[in-house]
Amino acid sequence: MTTRRNFIRTSVTGIAAASAITGYAKPMITSSYSTALDQLKPMTDDSKPITVEERKARIEKAQKLMVENKIDAIYLDGGTSMKYFTGVDWGNSERMMAAIIPAKGEVKYVGPHFEEARLRELIKIGNDVRVWEEHESPYKVVGGIFSDWGIKTGRIGMEERVRFFLFDGIRKESPHLEYLSADVVTVGCRLFKSPAELALMQKANDITLAAYKASYGSIEEGMTQGDLAGIISRAHSKLGARGGAFVSFGEYTAFPHGSSTPQKLKKGDVILIDGGCSVDGYASDITRTFVFGEPTKRQREIWNLEKASQSAGFAAAKLNAPCENVDIAARKIITDAGFGPGYKVPGLPHRTGHGIGMDGHEWGNMVLGNKQPLKPGMCFSIEPTISIYGEFGIRLEDCAYMTEQGVKWFTPQSESIDKPFS
Repeated sequence: MTTRRNFIRTSVTGIAAASAITGYAKPMITSSYSTALDQLKPMTDDSKPITVEERKARIEKAQKLMVENKIDAIYLDGGTSMKYFTGVDWGNSERMMAAIIPAKGEVKYVGPHFEEARLRELIKIGNDVRVWEEHESPYKVVGGIFSDWGIKTGRIGMEERVRFFLFDGIRKESPHLEYLSADVVTVGCRLFKSPAELALMQKANDITLAAYKASYGSIEEGMTQGDLAGIISRAHSKLGARGGAFVSFGEYTAFPHGSSTPQKLKKGDVILIDGGCSVDGYASDITRTFVFGEPTKRQREIWNLEKASQSAGFAAAKLNAPCENVDIAARKIITDAGFGPGYKVPGLPHRTGHGIGMDGHEWGNMVLGNKQPLKPGMCFSIEPTISIYGEFGIRLEDCAYMTEQGVKWFTPQSESIDKPFS
């Protein structure tokens, strides 16, 4: 298990200074959306991508897990896990493009013959590409690979996002083999982040927080949720990442994932922004909630309760404690205040957090019943929501990660309803 002792966190304060995002200002009516954004500079110039050597080490770990679990090979469809292990970033279509990793031996690739040249441009590990013509069966090609490896009986792991028609075709072509989930291998690798992965996630979080802060000063009365979402997206772009956020105003902030109802901002509205970006394939996810104008006593009380809940969830994230403890602790603060119980609204209608890494939502959910012990390298959000339909909702979301010394935030918590950015 990789330690985090050599991982150096990037300072959000330093990033903000480097991006010329200084000072603090309440949202106000402005004559232009672009004033603060024009000052932004790319923050990704010093990002270090995952090396080929690290990907090879991931494959070695995967093969060790395959041997331990008596799995002869794992099949990867185009997507996150393929990129994680091989570095090949390939979208999905009706044509098979796959990577197959054996318990012993080199990774092999399967793809259409007319795509071979493009595929070889992307390959960083291995050089065995098996191709099929348009009138031929790719499933026979996969069966041939199993035969070449001497897998006449045995078990083949299917990565969780393999599409059914591919699995079904392989199973019919090679019915003598047993097929099962490859989660014990893929999750066993991807759940625990290396220092290089944490550094990319830190960068993504720094960028999103900087984008939010720069966009804050561009908030105007009468703007739509789409207007503000566009500003946040533009800020991410100027900071060097592809990202954005969904935005809700007023009573629609009670909807955990927003509403399609058109909204125009007015004084006294609660504003909720939830989004993130990706840096070299690694994600951020941050939510901030504040008020346009002067908060009411009710808004302030619920905001403070929400922060107390988020803080309780963070305090419960102890090494070797089950993931569910984070949810239990955060939810207790809200239910003790008279909301809920359970998932009832008004209250917290969803889990307290989710795992995060290359995908915005990964394994390691902070939810009742998840007994997975918290170990170094695990990354997850802490985002209790207080939803009060017909009034407003408050959510504060920051992501955290486990180290040998305990839990740490990627980003500082929001300071107060009046100062949402520290």
